[in-house]
Amino acid sequence: MSKSFIFPGQASQYVGMAADLYEKYDLAKEYFDKANHIMDLDLKKICFSGPEEDLKQTYITQPAIYVHSVIIAELLKQKNIYPVAVAGHSLGEYCALVAANVLDFENGLALVRERSRLMYEAGQKNPGTMAAIIGLSSEDVDSICDSLKGKGVIQPANYNSPGQIVVSGQKHVVLLAIEKAREAGARMATELVVSGAFHSPLMLEAQDGLAKALNNTEFKDADIPVYTNVTSKAVTKAEELRSLLLKQLSSPVLWQDIMTNMIADNYDDFIEAGPGNVLKGLLKRTDRNASCEPCGTVEQLESLGE
Repeated sequence: MSKSFIFPGQASQYVGMAADLYEKYDLAKEYFDKANHIMDLDLKKICFSGPEEDLKQTYITQPAIYVHSVIIAELLKQKNIYPVAVAGHSLGEYCALVAANVLDFENGLALVRERSRLMYEAGQKNPGTMAAIIGLSSEDVDSICDSLKGKGVIQPANYNSPGQIVVSGQKHVVLLAIEKAREAGARMATELVVSGAFHSPLMLEAQDGLAKALNNTEFKDADIPVYTNVTSKAVTKAEELRSLLLKQLSSPVLWQDIMTNMIADNYDDFIEAGPGNVLKGLLKRTDRNASCEPCGTVEQLESLGE
């Protein structure tokens, strides 16, 4: 059976994530044991038991979602369910690269560990925030950001689906954007609980460290198309995938365009591999005819292919 795999990003985590997988599958035990060693902390304990405050820390959240998602992708392959194309939302792009055999599990996790640490530190040095705006067009949100450029750093960070866009930047400017969005008729405009202004120039502080880690990691050409956050287009070449991961730090995530492009290329039968079902919701707002099955638990995994 062939499906397109899509992988969630930060905010899909929850206390108890992957615990059922660990109990049932040797592969999950093996990967969590490797993860604890690579992370040099008990990631398994935090995923399974919390506390939630620890799990919500960027440098824990990203590795937790990565490990959960990659385990699911590998277990799907064991069930003879293989991806024909992949994409991942922000952090999820690293999982997509493992599924496409660009990175192996260990190298991918080492990169995610470094990325999450560097992003957290960049957020501490250059404080910022993000806000979700629902009910305005991308053009409207672009216009709001452009009108505030003179006030400080702000830009769209995630074009998630029609009418759902996240902006990122310095807090005082993001709060002004929330006001302007409400005045423009947004159904909702609210600040998100994040540790930094992800996918904005405030993350450039992390660029040198991530570049060094990426350059020291072996990348292979992808076996299948990888639709990337920065371009929304299919990429297979190792060096291009490496350079796009670096650009991704401070560039918007073009998720709506990724979904539109994959569907146009006849990749319209998706599995959301990892915790939660955020991407399924975004897809339904982008194209109601596309199919997406969330797969993050033993029950969901076992129901696939039946």
